[in-house]
Amino acid sequence: MTSSRTFFPSLRAAVAAGFVVAGMISASGVLRAQDAAPAPAATTQAPAADAPLAPVSAPGQIVPKTKADKKKAQAEKKAEKKEENSKANKVVQSKDTRAAFKKGKKIDPLAGKDASLPDKQLYDKAVDATKHGRFDLSRLDLQTLLNTYPDSQYQMRAKLAIADSWYKEGGTAALTQAEQEYKDFITFFPNAPEAAEAQMRVGDIYFRQMDKPDRDYAKAVHAEQEYRTMLQQFPDSTLVPDAKQRLREVQEVLATRESTIAEFYSTHSNWPATIARYQTVADTYPQYSHMDDVLLGLGDGFEAEAKYVRSLKLPEAGKARLEKVYDDQAIAAYSKIVTEHAASRGVEDAKDRLIALHADIPKPTAEQIARSEEMENSRAQYKITDRARLLVMHQPDVVTAARTGDPTLVDPKPTVAPDVTRQIVKDFTLAMNPNARPATAPGGAATGDAAAPVTDGSGTPAPAADTAAPLAFQDVPAAGTSTGASGSTMTVAPVTNGGGAPAASAGIEIVSPGSSAPIDGMKAVGPANNTPLPAIEKPADAPDTVNDIQPGQAPPAAAAPANGKKAKPEFDKNDESSNKHKKKKGLGKINPF
Repeated sequence: MTSSRTFFPSLRAAVAAGFVVAGMISASGVLRAQDAAPAPAATTQAPAADAPLAPVSAPGQIVPKTKADKKKAQAEKKAEKKEENSKANKVVQSKDTRAAFKKGKKIDPLAGKDASLPDKQLYDKAVDATKHGRFDLSRLDLQTLLNTYPDSQYQMRAKLAIADSWYKEGGTAALTQAEQEYKDFITFFPNAPEAAEAQMRVGDIYFRQMDKPDRDYAKAVHAEQEYRTMLQQFPDSTLVPDAKQRLREVQEVLATRESTIAEFYSTHSNWPATIARYQTVADTYPQYSHMDDVLLGLGDGFEAEAKYVRSLKLPEAGKARLEKVYDDQAIAAYSKIVTEHAASRGVEDAKDRLIALHADIPKPTAEQIARSEEMENSRAQYKITDRARLLVMHQPDVVTAARTGDPTLVDPKPTVAPDVTRQIVKDFTLAMNPNARPATAPGGAATGDAAAPVTDGSGTPAPAADTAAPLAFQDVPAAGTSTGASGSTMTVAPVTNGGGAPAASAGIEIVSPGSSAPIDGMKAVGPANNTPLPAIEKPADAPDTVNDIQPGQAPPAAAAPANGKKAKPEFDKNDESSNKHKKKKGLGKINPF
């Protein structure tokens, strides 16, 4: 006999365990049934004396309804319907509600169209393919729709869907094609509501390709132009708030680039370039998140110029005037931080610099404080996700861009370093010579903004100076005549003041052509000897060519060598190299023959 090994030691133990398990299962079922049964009411209401007793049915018995009960239920339903249809409970749509409902129908005129139409089926199929990433198949269906059904209501939608498929596909080539498709859509459907969306997408194409501020900024410039075009051409579109925000973010990137370049120039003490870059940011991008740092850098640039002036050995009066020019410009930059950017972080630094310059600290108005607080509170704060995205992704930082205010739609004239340098030279000249007149341009206009009136010692304007009378026609020397050694004349007309005494400024010198006399200590341009050169002689005729070989005669042939072999040209191994004349090797170097 073979014994089978079981969990229980005997048959009796196995039967007992089975009864125990069955009892536990039945007990759990009874407990669940008790939990599911509803609890009896604590109090019961006694039936009314005149109310008819309801028929009591035994468990499992169906009590039939009487005719009176059916009529009563029907009457109650009719009463409820009448109450619902009454004017008091009826909801009446207002004019605004009806207008919004009609506007929604106009926005989506194809809603509710028959789905069995072939062009509708093609369009739906293409949209579904775009959602699932099958862009080639989607464009193929849309192109079939455009070619097969030229009068379809889905022509405009299909044209826009093709551009959207290129945009969603991504990549440099696909985005370039998407831009062209969007431009074509705007050209063919300029008055459609979707034209604003197409122009917005064109700006988004360049926005997606923007690089960091220290890299190529061509995409950022293009994005700024496209968003400005969208705001100017479609001012009533619902996408205007989104376009304004994108434009603020693009200008944040451009302002960061300009301020970074200005900071680089300041580390190299190139103050004209530093001032030019900071001034451009302050004029063009007023909503920049670090505008307080820009104005501090601008004021520090003017202070550096003033410090350089103090180190020069100049007359004290002129040096004081020149220092005041730069100090006033620095004070203006610091005061702008205190007034227009009262909620920024650089206010305390600006106040410290104003105190160091012994200038009064301005007080901002309530309106300026409210405007600055609104702008600073609209800026977002950095999150961990933002830090991680900027660390991994190659994207510009636009987290702290402003969320309120209107961005600039037209750039003012930028300030460049040569203009700043010319202004510095002009300020130096005016500070050293306060009575000097500004230089005039070739056209006769003054190079400065406005010429200061000339005054005498009493402070009253001096009368106009006497000018020399213009030369008459008879005063001009005739050709071939000479009035002096060089055949030219010079007339000096001194400038006099009101009393007839000559003034301190230089007079007017009129020099006739051919004069070699120095003007204001400068020699005339040209050779010292003005004697005219002799006339150019005609070259002699070339001799006639003579042909020594008479017609019909052959030229003499070269004489042949005596042995009948061609002579080899001489070859020097020291000067020339050739495959046929190789250098000697081994013992051949010793053999002189």
